[in-house]
Amino acid sequence: MKLAVIPARGGSKRIPRKNIKPFCGRPMLAWSIEAARQSGCFDRIVVSTDDEEIADVARQCGAETPFMRPVELANDHASTIPVIHHAVDWFIASGQIPEVVCCLYATAPFVTPSDLQRGLQALQTAACDYAFSVTSYAFPIQRAIRIREDGRVEMLQPEYFHARSQDLIEAFHDAGQFYWGSVDAWLAERPIFSAKAVPVVLPRYRVQDIDTREDWVRAEWLFKAMQPTLCEPEQESHELQD
Repeated sequence: MKLAVIPARGGSKRIPRKNIKPFCGRPMLAWSIEAARQSGCFDRIVVSTDDEEIADVARQCGAETPFMRPVELANDHASTIPVIHHAVDWFIASGQIPEVVCCLYATAPFVTPSDLQRGLQALQTAACDYAFSVTSYAFPIQRAIRIREDGRVEMLQPEYFHARSQDLIEAFHDAGQFYWGSVDAWLAERPIFSAKAVPVVLPRYRVQDIDTREDWVRAEWLFKAMQPTLCEPEQESHELQD
């Protein structure tokens, strides 16, 4: 069994009810569920939540909610890996042992079925613990600066001041969309960012963190630009000036 687990707790603080807030006309998590369904990768698509309303929306969107997430895994300090561990344990206890498991974030409207397919293929062909989405930084991180307490600036790595951009090593970061993993890796809670993981590289224009209201508005504009018939951006831009 190939299993998709979509974590979606109810206690989002910065954007209240973020996981089911309407995004381009549909609950946010509906886009992840739809991508998972269209990918053809999964035998089961479940949403792990502590919230009855989110569970109800998830079922309406085509996912399952066979269990409720325990309170201790739904607070502000709970991390992703134990949440997936809990889901895998539930399936094993019910006599359904997954072959591979994909953690798919509920706030990933830019994920595509083909990305999920590439992730599964990467996990299977590389014989690794994880395969997850990454994208490149838009600017060489070796030239990053910080603002000091006195208001002045300094380079974090001044030794690269005279280096040409094309001579610097390209750096990548987690795209925050999906993490394919072996059952053993999830159960052992092995770290994702390690030499036992392989990247699934996404273009930068399809990667957007959605943690603030400004992020949300920008994401809707990007989504509309790529799929112009699907949505009108939420009318909040005027409030961002408050």
